[in-house]
This record gives sequence, structure tokens and C-alpha cells, in this order.
Amino acid sequence: MFFISDIYTSAPSEYTTVLQEKTYRTLQELQISFERVDTDEAITMEDCVQINKKMNMKMVKTLFLCNRQQTAFYLFITAGDKSFKAKEFSNALGVSRVSFAPSDLMENMLGTKIGAATVFGALLDKQNEIQIVLDKDITYEEWYGCSDGTTTGYMKIKTEEIIHRFLPFVKHIPSIVEV
Repeated sequence: MFFISDIYTSAPSEYTTVLQEKTYRTLQELQISFERVDTDEAITMEDCVQINKKMNMKMVKTLFLCNRQQTAFYLFITAGDKSFKAKEFSNALGVSRVSFAPSDLMENMLGTKIGAATVFGALLDKQNEIQIVLDKDITYEEWYGCSDGTTTGYMKIKTEEIIHRFLPFVKHIPSIVEV
């Protein structure tokens, strides 16, 4: 059976990654409230279904993408149950075809491994090399469910707090697209 802890409203007592620590310290600094759970390792969106039920939210899907030359990078955040079509994304953004960025680039640039991509990776992108792209559909959701930078920690935050407080704080103004 998939383990999901009780719901907490404070940071974990120990951090497993640099990004996870930066995530919770930044939320505390900005006084952004959240709920979180600890879980067994969750990698796929299917793993997130039980987390969604426990926390009464819809987990977003966060994809780290790049162009063929690996010179343009995108963190695309969409609804968890929506399929990704590279051609639609590229057309909506007006860029050449994109694909999934290699896992080593994801670890170096976002501080996460496969399955843990999160908007909080922007905390590590001091040079603004990564363009944050939001699917318009998620901007209508009250709650934003995402990883805390690990595959064993998930959180629920008001979507407006991510868009209007967190992203401006990390100097990443998102592009909003319809796909």
C-alpha cells in the first residue's frame, strides 16, 4: 500500500536536498502557507492520485523541456491529467520543437531528479536560463499541488501565491499558454 503521512503545515525537520530546504525557507520568508505530506517515492502522475485525494487538490504536471541545441529551457506546468504534445506546446509559445531535457541537465539546473520537477526549481535558476510556462488551465485552479523538490514530499499551496508572490520573488515572470 502506498504510504502517505498525515497532513502537516510546517517544514520537515530534516531536508534531503538543497532545493527542498530552499523551498521551505523561501515559503517561510514570504509567509506563504502550505499543507504538505510525506510519501513513498512517487514518480508518475498515477502515483499522485492518492496524494490528490488525501490533500483534496489536483497535482500539476511539471515538465523540463529544451530545444534540440539545449540552449533554450522551459519549465512547463500543466494539469496532471493532461497529455503533453510537444508540437502544440511549441506552436503556443512560438518556438521550435522541444523535447524533454536530459536528466543530468535537470539535476544541474533544477536540483531535482526525474519525477520531482517543481516550480521551486526556479530558486536555483539565478541566471534566468529557464522560462516558466504555465498552462492557462492551472491558473483557474484554487490550489496548486506539487513536489517540494523530492519524490517523497508533496505540497498544496494557493495557486495565486505561486503566480503573484513566489514567481515574482524569484524574478521569473511566467508565460501563460493555451494548449
